[in-house]
Amino acid sequence: MRSFYSYAETTPDRAAVVDPDGTTTSFGDLAARVNQLTHLIVARDLDPGASVCVLLPNGAALLAVQRAVLQQPLYLTTINWHFAAPEVAHILQDSDARIVFTTAEYARLVREACLLAGLPTDRIVELDRTGGNAEVEAHPLTRPESSAGGSRMLYTSGTTGKPKGVRRPLPAGGPDAVAAAAVERAEKYDVNHEGGVYLSVAPMYHAAPLSYADQALEVGHTVVILPRWSAVTALDAIEQYQVTWAYLVPLMMQDMLEVRDSHRVDVSSLRTVIHTAAPCPPSVKRAMIDWLGPVLNEVYGGTEGSATLITSKEWLARPGSVGRARAGVRITIRGENGEGLPPGEIGAIYFENAKTPFEYHNAPEKTKSSRIANEITLGDIGYLDDDGYLYLCDRTADTIISGGVNVYPAEIEHALVELPTIREACVVGRPDPRWGESVHAVVVTAEPVEDHDSLRAEVETALRTKIAGYKVPRTFEFVDELPHSEVGKLLRRVVRERVVAESGFANGGALASALGVDGSN
Repeated sequence: MRSFYSYAETTPDRAAVVDPDGTTTSFGDLAARVNQLTHLIVARDLDPGASVCVLLPNGAALLAVQRAVLQQPLYLTTINWHFAAPEVAHILQDSDARIVFTTAEYARLVREACLLAGLPTDRIVELDRTGGNAEVEAHPLTRPESSAGGSRMLYTSGTTGKPKGVRRPLPAGGPDAVAAAAVERAEKYDVNHEGGVYLSVAPMYHAAPLSYADQALEVGHTVVILPRWSAVTALDAIEQYQVTWAYLVPLMMQDMLEVRDSHRVDVSSLRTVIHTAAPCPPSVKRAMIDWLGPVLNEVYGGTEGSATLITSKEWLARPGSVGRARAGVRITIRGENGEGLPPGEIGAIYFENAKTPFEYHNAPEKTKSSRIANEITLGDIGYLDDDGYLYLCDRTADTIISGGVNVYPAEIEHALVELPTIREACVVGRPDPRWGESVHAVVVTAEPVEDHDSLRAEVETALRTKIAGYKVPRTFEFVDELPHSEVGKLLRRVVRERVVAESGFANGGALASALGVDGSN
């Protein structure tokens, strides 16, 4: 059976990972490091179902730790390295991390977070670029005799803004079953070819980039990791390494289209591009297909699971669709009272994925509110056509999608009102032709302020100690009061509509175009 370990045994010298600095790790060397890390984890004598957190940059070390954790009946949680210490502390505490893997670059951040979370700092394991250290290298290079399958528990945010872990049952079949499932997925995405090369361009603390890189290794492909996103660098890597598939978000595709004429390279090796994370403007998708051929596969879903898949050929026949339900998935469109709606009618999108049931860790009310029976919703609205193809009409009302990344207003608002200078805040998405949406804060100050520029700089500096930099509002607006209902509820919709109107995207069609959504649906 094809698996990471079978390639490590039969072709140990094959390149497994090309790190951002160009260093190459072979399948044989990566497997040896995985085995040592697995022995280290076993020596910690963790209970089944315990959590292991990872705050590591993209690279061979992260992929080795992931595979080592998943060789045991444990949960793996990757943490965003842009997070501030309080944000890291929340995840460490909520998951009750028994081990925290990191590097020297982030060791201070992790130590501070452990102290805030009330966790002992001896749970921290500091690794080098290869995933090693003296403790790791004292363990055997051979694979442990007994192994059982683990699962990822990645954190997503809800409307409260507090990250919540998406926790699935541990796999019953162990690592071999996981490998078989990876091969099955590779066939669906048309990435099951031998000698493949996967281009990794996004942070692996996100679900899709992490799982696709791991899947690439499972079918013997080389994972080439860029140091940071650059369309020129990505195109050069495609030509240099003969990349056969990649995961991109629409913003990246737009960047590549903008430089393809001025930076011509051979991209003929590219046979599959998987994209998700944000609505893709139809013009961008059509231009990519015209350029690369019918190689795009779009997936709709979230950290909670994927619901649909659509190929380029299907999309050209049904522009704007995100596809039909995947095997094992059932999609239902529901009205305001939870009733099922017929094809063509717009409502809340619910789906049931029998293969990947989950619950929100330590959040039973969130689990309950997100579903009807066994169906879950990501908060999107849309409709099905007569052939079962799904079309999105809008995203979750409050969620801001900036450059393919979800940003949750409530979390930012909470951080703002903690500042002594801010009395009230409303954070909304402002249409942005490049990012889709940018974070815009409308605030009421505690006391009258004349120098708004100085206050904005002060607020920005303070926010960067509380939340990740990409969540800090790009623009601020100071007002005397915010609109409220008769019962005192903030009328966010009123604020959002005004901001959208004043941005120049005054009608729904223009806004939909800015966000990459078909405004006619």
